[in-house]
Amino acid sequence: MNRNFWKGRRVFLTGHTGFKGAWAAAWLTRLGAEVTAFAHAPETEPNLWTLLGLSSVRSVVGDLNDRAALDAVLAKARPQVILHLAAQALVRRSYRDPVETFASNVMGTVQLLDAARVCPDLAAIVVATSDKAYENVEQIWGYRESDPMGGRDPYSASKGACEIAAQSMAKSFYSPHGGAGAHSARVATVRAGNVIGGGDWSEDRLVPDIVRGCLGPGATVTLRAPNSVRPWQHVLEPLRGYLMVAERLSAGDDAAASGWNFGPERTDERAVIEVAEAVVSALGQGRIVTDEGAATVHEAKLLRLDCTRARLELGWVPALRFDDCIRLTADWYGGWAAGHSAAALCDSQLASYEGLLTE
Repeated sequence: MNRNFWKGRRVFLTGHTGFKGAWAAAWLTRLGAEVTAFAHAPETEPNLWTLLGLSSVRSVVGDLNDRAALDAVLAKARPQVILHLAAQALVRRSYRDPVETFASNVMGTVQLLDAARVCPDLAAIVVATSDKAYENVEQIWGYRESDPMGGRDPYSASKGACEIAAQSMAKSFYSPHGGAGAHSARVATVRAGNVIGGGDWSEDRLVPDIVRGCLGPGATVTLRAPNSVRPWQHVLEPLRGYLMVAERLSAGDDAAASGWNFGPERTDERAVIEVAEAVVSALGQGRIVTDEGAATVHEAKLLRLDCTRARLELGWVPALRFDDCIRLTADWYGGWAAGHSAAALCDSQLASYEGLLTE
């Protein structure tokens, strides 16, 4: 990752009021980028974005499907890079509201890619989808970028559909495939495994559920799918990959205008119960109970990513192992519970992570 690339770079960031988006806003600010951010209002209390208090970020509350609002904010932002992280990101919520999920994840992306076609200085668009965009057949080997998209639940299907829609828009209207009149910017999609880290208070996510349970009055967390295996990684790992892809796109790298996987080493994959036990141990309090009968909707049991391409073509490799991810996450929540500011905790962990990258 090239820190100098981001200094003074005009970045349009969507989804900054979410967990991953808030960390992205903090990191871009630390790197010296000029950030305009667009998203729905925060949905949880507390939420990381509000706690960070990033006054240098121009934050606009809105909906990507409100085209007039989107056009207006893009015109003012004049972005050179777009990082599209906005999404309805929860599987169980997608069962409750599939229309919202498809509208946000598919049409919101199409609206953004269409609106961005008039941005004169734009060089790179990075669209974040999910490892769940792949048609999951519960195979024991990792999915590669060439594997088919799909999805059974509305969330996974919307992410697979988002991949197809983004590729269509890129090949129709952007370089290098768009033909005569195509915008010179290049578009890539990026897929990450399950991310953890401090500051996530989303519903129906493992680590927030553990923290709420263990630090709450009952000091108990209930697991509904203890044996499901996922590619867990700290939030900064895929974000670094996204920034590296944006740098390559901005340099005019045609090969980078495609799909990318970012996940942990195979040896760092864990079952849900192992993650829960590690977080409880790191927090120093809490009790785990299982209730597999609570899993009332279908969720994948096994999901792995093959990240060979990112390693060979980008030079991206995980800087953190599983124990590091757990420690950083627990340290963040423990520090916040002790009264430390979210901004100071994030900045400290960003500094430590950047230090690992220079070793």
